[in-house]
Amino acid sequence: MTPLEQLSVSDVVANPVLAEVIRSGFVESRHRGSIVALTHDGLFAFTAGSANTPVYPRSANKPLQAAAMLRVGLPLEGELLALAAASHSGEDYHARGVNDILDTAGLTAEDLQCPPALPIDEATARRLIRETPDGVAPESRVLYNCSGKHAAMLVTCIVNDWPTETYRSPEHPLQVHIRRTIEELAREPIAAVGVDGCGAPLFALTLGGLARAFRALVLAEPGSPERKVADAMRKFPEWTSGTTRDENKLMTAIPGLLLKGGAEGVDAFALPDGTAAAVKIDDGNARARTPVSVAILAMLGAQPPVELATAEVTGGGQQVGVIRATRLS
Repeated sequence: MTPLEQLSVSDVVANPVLAEVIRSGFVESRHRGSIVALTHDGLFAFTAGSANTPVYPRSANKPLQAAAMLRVGLPLEGELLALAAASHSGEDYHARGVNDILDTAGLTAEDLQCPPALPIDEATARRLIRETPDGVAPESRVLYNCSGKHAAMLVTCIVNDWPTETYRSPEHPLQVHIRRTIEELAREPIAAVGVDGCGAPLFALTLGGLARAFRALVLAEPGSPERKVADAMRKFPEWTSGTTRDENKLMTAIPGLLLKGGAEGVDAFALPDGTAAAVKIDDGNARARTPVSVAILAMLGAQPPVELATAEVTGGGQQVGVIRATRLS
């Protein structure tokens, strides 16, 4: 048991409630979390909860990883660069794109070291299950949501004559370079190193560091690796998530918005003037993420779609309530 004097403030003081689940007019559940928002000049606009506690950004790190790879010669642009920074839905065009990335270096799906999976997109997954012959697994490494990142990592290794067999090791030259780039963009040291769901190294940051890194991407000089990633993601948002995903809808609706979600309730985003924010839902439930991010965007002066401010709560096949952000100010 940890002595009380060794506990930090964040260990003994609960983060505020950021979202509520309302069912039939009754508050059924609450989601606590933390937020850091930055003004266009990089100062703190507002915070909620423990702003200095490191978190694993999960897939919100992907744009930073893609920028690091561009710095050392990753030869991707446009849709394929957006896919390198994606948590894609496994739709047909995503799968073709991952194979196109692998083709640039003479690689195949067998070289990927992410796990096999079904697509996130439910319609595509159901179709593949129907069409796959009996006795054959419909899952594949290409369909894993991080496969674009893994394909880009492999190509970056080929370009630099680095070994491909160990590209997921934190000590590999690729991962050392990615770590240093993330630290530079976040302007803080990595707080911890873990293993992401896809098996690649996962670098922990504070929410402030994550917001600063996204701010750096949108404010970078045109043509720089960082700006190329931001521009590709903003031009092709369906490639960074999927045709039906909230991330795509938000970036399509808000001019110049760069946004990337991560597992366990993480969102990070920046507007073209450098205003930026990052959010972490304590219990990791993704359902609270979009309503909270929409509320933050509105507070920062953007005009997010009203329909994304809440998520449906259903009962008997009909809407009986909503998931909504609480008052954040």
